[in-house]
Amino acid sequence: MQRPNRIPLFPLDVVLMPGAELPLHIFEPRYKVMIARCLEENLEFGMILAANQAVAGVGCTAEIVRRLRDYPDGRMDILTKGRAVFHLTDLLAEKEYYEGTVEYVADTVPAHDLEQEAQLVQIFERCYALLFARPWMDPDKHEPGTLAYRMAALLPMELEKRQALLEMRSQHARREFVLRWIEKFLPKLIAQHRLQGRAGGNGQTLN
Repeated sequence: MQRPNRIPLFPLDVVLMPGAELPLHIFEPRYKVMIARCLEENLEFGMILAANQAVAGVGCTAEIVRRLRDYPDGRMDILTKGRAVFHLTDLLAEKEYYEGTVEYVADTVPAHDLEQEAQLVQIFERCYALLFARPWMDPDKHEPGTLAYRMAALLPMELEKRQALLEMRSQHARREFVLRWIEKFLPKLIAQHRLQGRAGGNGQTLN
């Protein structure tokens, strides 16, 4: 797919990653106009992290996969999915919404490490079950290149770490990053569940 080098931008305090879904509520007039254009032209827009009155240098394009709800006043709920990582080369303020000139970035040649992948999947499944009280079912098994991205999108990972992950150009490095993050997070999550279990068992029941 040939993507344009000039795209609409949606700066937000969110890091969208390839393969991850993100629902959005569109209410500002400028973004109503922008999303209407994207729907009409079947155009992806750029999601880019905005924090401390600055935008990040790397973002991810968002495809509108479904229009969830339209409101009488023109607001709408949409479901987007992350597609392509880009580097922002120029921020343009020529319309009511921002646009950017971008360069799309590719991974270095991936080294497929089956042992690393198995280790990552195993620990993520355990973490996911504790977070959501159900087993993880991967709907995108056919997209191994986005595995680390999709996992990170489901974890309570800090924004700066999500951004760092987005900027990595090695599949192996991304998977290692997520693996090490879960290894630090999981013991805290297990301890939290044990405390909740004890708190729930402190009462007495009537016979």
